Amino acid sequence: MAITEALPLKDVTLRYYFTVDGEQPQNFFCDWSQVGSANVTGRFVRLPAALAGADHYAEIGFTETAGTLSPGQSVDLQIRISKADWSNYSQSDDYSFDAVATAYAKTLKITGYVGGELQWGIEP
Repeated sequence: MAITEALPLKDVTLRYYFTVDGEQPQNFFCDWSQVGSANVTGRFVRLPAALAGADHYAEIGFTETAGTLSPGQSVDLQIRISKADWSNYSQSDDYSFDAVATAYAKTLKITGYVGGELQWGIEP
């Protein structure tokens, strides 16, 4: 999706698909973003039926006060997710995980939505 006009970030959500590897409550942390950590939201959603590489997704969104995304602009997010007991996830079988990406890289396996409608990426 090419942005041709300012896009309110409050309308944007991203989904990272993964396997939870044990039933534990999960935590979301935004350590830093230029829109302000307090303006980044996160929640965890269990898929109705497990898919190859995913039984949950982490949904990242933005508050009303996060501002807008202008054409050609990007937003950096430094986030972490953890299980409440701090046990490890096994990322090797997670749909959205890319073991060879050690720096910023384009991916179609993290999906993006505007107003709840899929705009980029491929759902599992």
